[in-house]
Amino acid sequence: MNKKTWDLYAPIYKRAMKADQQIYDFMYARIPEKISGKEVLEIATGPGLLAKHVAPAAKRMVATDYSTGMIAEAQKGDCPENLTFAVADATALPYSDNSFDVVIISNALHIIPQPERALCEIDRVLRPGGLLIAPNFVEHKGTFKSRLWSGVLRLAGISFEHQWSARQYLEFLEKNGYRVTFSREMAARIAMMYAECQRASTAE
Repeated sequence: MNKKTWDLYAPIYKRAMKADQQIYDFMYARIPEKISGKEVLEIATGPGLLAKHVAPAAKRMVATDYSTGMIAEAQKGDCPENLTFAVADATALPYSDNSFDVVIISNALHIIPQPERALCEIDRVLRPGGLLIAPNFVEHKGTFKSRLWSGVLRLAGISFEHQWSARQYLEFLEKNGYRVTFSREMAARIAMMYAECQRASTAE
């Protein structure tokens, strides 16, 4: 999926997210506890809703997206003083090694052709012992509602490079060197697996 498609949908994406408000409420409550006082990078921020909700808990937060349209939407409205937005590619992040305590990538790995490259970049910019928070849509074909919504998105030009089951997604993270320390699958139009991870070499 190219940038122009995301740029096109940027003005309406925020409204589309409201149908799954319950899963975002869970993240709005849990993530601030995990990022309190820390330096945080968010990848694929979209219109910036998650970033604006959780950034006040952080020491500093940078929220990125590879769509200039999404970043333009994110910069609208009120924004916490410790939050900045930037255009960046998940597979080629413009940040130094060991720059962040926490990296968040929400509902993006399944649309990246080579998500392993994104995980390698996340590993590079995370400090030793850092935390990866990686909620992602799973079970795209699990229910009639998810199949229907997946079909609607495909017609709109939003394709899924990977359609993991909940188990397969956690196995994908483990295979790429991340130990899952907490996970929860949540029902939505397309189910979401919320996962918190550490590099296997540093997880306790």
